[in-house]
Amino acid sequence: MSDDLRPPLRIYLIRHGQTEWSLSGRCTGLTDIGLTGAGERESRTLAARLCGTVFSQVLVSPLQRARHTCELAGFGADVEVDHDLVEWDYGNYEGRYSADLHREHPGWSTFRDGCPGGESVQQVCDRADRVICGLRLLRGNIAVFSHAQFGRALAMRWLGMPMIQARHFVLDTASICILALAPGQPEVAIITLWNSPPGIAPDVPDGDAISASDRERKSAIQRWENEGGDIRHAPSSARAGKHVNEAHAHGSRVGIGGAQQGFRKAC
Repeated sequence: MSDDLRPPLRIYLIRHGQTEWSLSGRCTGLTDIGLTGAGERESRTLAARLCGTVFSQVLVSPLQRARHTCELAGFGADVEVDHDLVEWDYGNYEGRYSADLHREHPGWSTFRDGCPGGESVQQVCDRADRVICGLRLLRGNIAVFSHAQFGRALAMRWLGMPMIQARHFVLDTASICILALAPGQPEVAIITLWNSPPGIAPDVPDGDAISASDRERKSAIQRWENEGGDIRHAPSSARAGKHVNEAHAHGSRVGIGGAQQGFRKAC
């Protein structure tokens, strides 16, 4: 099948459900901790959220909190474990409370300073770039079950942005993000949904389901992008979850488009 006939690439980046350590604010890297009861409920909610979406491939971190989330979301079979999707190795900071680390090391950021005895920023950057190289070969809807820090790093590298920018993006437990490519501009990486709670439908129209008004809005947005406009000036009637080149964080809309070309820029 020619590339023109293959379905567009759309990556559903999904963070695992709640754990005891995510609830208490402890750094959780490679410690293989399980989900809490609340985390299991969040993950089951994902099943209802995603049941109407057909996925051509499902990738999951080998850590049990991601695998269990994947299973409870309805993807127990035919999944591919990808070791590059594991969480950031916190090294000496593993299990420490984030609040304590920030008191001891004012200004410290995982995305700028890395973790002593664990992974450096460059190592995680390289890992994210390897994942992206593989994803770019795929088509259709791809589910990726991963973790908070690595998921944020992956999103930044998808956009071709430096890793430090990930500190501005929050990923809650069992949240859904959608990474994609701009229609007609496969060199432009975009985020169409960010940090969406598991109980809220993503409302991302596809194919013939797009109404005439949707087509007009998307056409207008593309014109603004091509002419250097600001996506935040989109018509106020546009609904959450359907903005091309926007990220959604806690109900707010943030324009964050970036070029995929050269995504191996300095981390």
